[in-house]
Amino acid sequence: MGHALGEFEQIILLALVRLGPDAYGVTILREIELRTGRRVAIGAVYTSLARLEKKGYVAHHVGPPTPERGGRRKKFYQLEPAGARALSQSFEALTAMIEDASPSPATGGIRRK
Repeated sequence: MGHALGEFEQIILLALVRLGPDAYGVTILREIELRTGRRVAIGAVYTSLARLEKKGYVAHHVGPPTPERGGRRKKFYQLEPAGARALSQSFEALTAMIEDASPSPATGGIRRK
């Protein structure tokens, strides 16, 4: 199965899928906060992106300098085929675990049907 993905890594990869070519640090952060309702540190995003890149799941390219950034360049990220496979495998594993389970109103947890 390769490298297992942690929850935050899954969220990062899903943000890349949603953002497409507009995925760079700040847009990834905003997408995660918007979709999950979680506050996220930008450092956590970049640390996870670096780890995912090391695994071969993500690649980056540097865009042109922009005046609004004082001439600095943005680092754009994209999902690599290996990352798409890892995300798919992670989704399949979660789906298999959830299958035949339902929320338990009494405990607030999940119970088997």
